[in-house]
Amino acid sequence: MATKIRLQRQGRKARAIYHIVVADSRSKRDGKFIERLGLYNPNHDPAKVELNFDSAVKWVATGSEISDTARSILSKEGVLLRNHLDGGVRKGALSQDDADKKFESWQKEQGSKVDAAAKSAAQADAKEKKEALAAETKIKEEREASAAAKLAEEQAVEVAAETEEVAVDASTEESSDTEEVATEAATEESSDTEESSEKTAE
Repeated sequence: MATKIRLQRQGRKARAIYHIVVADSRSKRDGKFIERLGLYNPNHDPAKVELNFDSAVKWVATGSEISDTARSILSKEGVLLRNHLDGGVRKGALSQDDADKKFESWQKEQGSKVDAAAKSAAQADAKEKKEALAAETKIKEEREASAAAKLAEEQAVEVAAETEEVAVDASTEESSDTEEVATEAATEESSDTEESSEKTAE
């Protein structure tokens, strides 16, 4: 029976996770499987992988086919390298100690790469948040400036209206005073005329 290492889709829509399984190559993608090797969750950054390393190496060594995505995952986890080194040990090309040292060296290098990627992702996330905060602050300042300008304009209109009202009141009072003076003058003139007439009559 030909076996294949592949991904089996699980999870909900738009948030899929995948089981890494060994299955009959003739079975459906989400059908029966022989053994579950681990879990692949691409919803994290970087993607989260849980793997039964020894079982994966065993199935690769037995000649199981590997899907493209599963091959990429197993390669990043070091399964293919471990199988390659074990093959070299079986053929006598290198000793078990040498193979272990090479694998440990690769793990350290891979670990530093993963740490660097995680750090880079964290920095990018922090930068994105900082830029978003700066954009929000700018929008807030623009809104406050617009509100202040609108308020100043409204206050200027109110002051102008009050000034105009005071001017109208002053003009009205001045006109009233002028009329009163004119009336008084006319009254005095009339009184003087009457007095003059009375003197003439005498």
